[in-house]
Amino acid sequence: MAINSKGKLEITDLDFDTVKSNFKTFLSQQNGFTDYNFEGSGMAVLMDLLAYNTHYQAFHANMLANEMFLDTSLLRASAVSHAKALGYLPASMRASVATVSVTVKGVPTSQTTLTMSAGTVFTTSVNDTNYQFVSVADHTATSDTGTFLFPDILIYEGTRVNYTYTVDSSNLEQQFVIPSSSVDTNTLVVRVQNSASDATTETYSLNSDFTTLDSTSKKYFLQEIESGRFEVYFGDGVFGYKPIDGNIVSLDYVVTNGSLADGASAFNAASTVGGYSNVSVLATAPASGGSFAETVDSIKFNAPLKYASQGRAVTPDDYKSILPSVYSNIKSVQVWGGEDNDPAIYGRVYISIRPNTGDSLTNTTKSQIITSLKKYNVASVTPVIVDPEILQLVLTTTVKYNSTLTTKTSSDIKALTDTTISTFNVNNLEKFDAVFRHSNLLQNIDSSDQAILSSTVAVKLKRAITLTLNAATKYTISFNNAAYHPTANHSQTVVESGGFYLLGSNEVQYIDDDGNGVIRTFYLLGGTTKTITNASAGTINYNTGQVVLTSFNITGITSSSGKLDVTLKPDSNDVIPVRNQVIEIDTVNGTTTAEVDTFATGTSTAGVGYTTNSSTASVGTAYTTQ
Repeated sequence: MAINSKGKLEITDLDFDTVKSNFKTFLSQQNGFTDYNFEGSGMAVLMDLLAYNTHYQAFHANMLANEMFLDTSLLRASAVSHAKALGYLPASMRASVATVSVTVKGVPTSQTTLTMSAGTVFTTSVNDTNYQFVSVADHTATSDTGTFLFPDILIYEGTRVNYTYTVDSSNLEQQFVIPSSSVDTNTLVVRVQNSASDATTETYSLNSDFTTLDSTSKKYFLQEIESGRFEVYFGDGVFGYKPIDGNIVSLDYVVTNGSLADGASAFNAASTVGGYSNVSVLATAPASGGSFAETVDSIKFNAPLKYASQGRAVTPDDYKSILPSVYSNIKSVQVWGGEDNDPAIYGRVYISIRPNTGDSLTNTTKSQIITSLKKYNVASVTPVIVDPEILQLVLTTTVKYNSTLTTKTSSDIKALTDTTISTFNVNNLEKFDAVFRHSNLLQNIDSSDQAILSSTVAVKLKRAITLTLNAATKYTISFNNAAYHPTANHSQTVVESGGFYLLGSNEVQYIDDDGNGVIRTFYLLGGTTKTITNASAGTINYNTGQVVLTSFNITGITSSSGKLDVTLKPDSNDVIPVRNQVIEIDTVNGTTTAEVDTFATGTSTAGVGYTTNSSTASVGTAYTTQ
């Protein structure tokens, strides 16, 4: 009740209606207001005013208390401030980066050197939208043939901007602010010129180690301030050199559109190179790595981890905390030591990154990340970046619903179920360490509409294998989940594949298992009869879900994807990812059926022909074997 045993107001409930009710209850127990009609008098207005004031004050006090801590802060400014105390700088926007080789022809043979200046502009188009890329450093090539090659030049999506400040110590509020919130701080170059009359200039580097600073250290510091902008600041003359009056601070950087230009692979030179216009551009690595500014949730997660790592990479968690500052286009990251690898390789740490766009990183990006990690590495440990392995779930879903509780048709229920599955996939899977829990999906499906009474989902695991055509190759396919194997010699196929062609045969081949751990190849005679072509084509370990195909000389496949799909029926409908595995639902090849539940609708023949469905059904396709 509103009044406790001591006759005092309870103050734990602070919403408007409860506050007003508490006031009325309290006053009604006072002698002067025992029979007072609070709602029928002017007192009601005063009660509203008092309740609103109390509610507002409580709300702001609660918000203030939340913003005092990193875990509970909602405002970006608060999260950034707490992160700064932990030595963490939130990642800015990151430009898409492409690698190109630039060839310049028609230069007089008497000229033996040619410089491509920083700021050289290149153009491209992605999804019918034009984007601009720029180089951020000078590059010099040599030649005596009149043709100059600039190999493997990094170009960044966006516009190169220069902003200058004159140091004035009398202005106590002077800030060296980067005006745009769309800056890629990885491209920032800070220079300090002596004065307007003295062009002597020094380039400052971003400080990464406070312990090495002295009064002469030409370092700058960076922090995020209001509106997502960044501020450059310098030392105090004790820890880091302090610029003096008249010095000119120059900030060069790229303003970018984030990830919008990812995937660009065809570029043209939009400006001359060294004054020459006969320029051709070849992309050696498409644009990738673009991202938007780090979110509040990401800051709250990464800042404590970065503080715990103390600027060194030893444990897997250290690498996880450092990687966002090295490469921000991360949807999910997994790190494990070489001792946990299969097979174990000591002295290495394995990193797998799933970017926000695409499934894997380019070789150029991997090299850049490895280079950036060198300053954090322990000397005896070598980081290795491996691609994620996508483990897809092919689902066979059946939904029973009561048609008397909805106006939706079976098609509508099916569409709703497909949407629920797709949403579940996005919210719960598609990242490392995300476990597929069968019952959770069923719960989501059952609760998606009041008319849905039950659901069953049969699960198959699928790996898409990149093939080496026209060469005898051994393939090891690791599902890392136990396979269905109730008894030896069971007739239900556990392993299946898409169609492929083997050297020396014109028949479309497939694989299956014999129930005893042996993989076979076969083709279908008349579309229904298995004709075994190799009764010992590989092995399957039912306990680990590892399939080995020995010496397969595949000349082609029937799939337009260019990859061979291999499926496995798991022993459990709960699927666990291991190391660099990422689980996601194949929303294209799964099947969904919506059926009216005749028992629920009260049909007179409800029990006649009523079918139930099992999540362990549909293990494999039944064929006659010859």
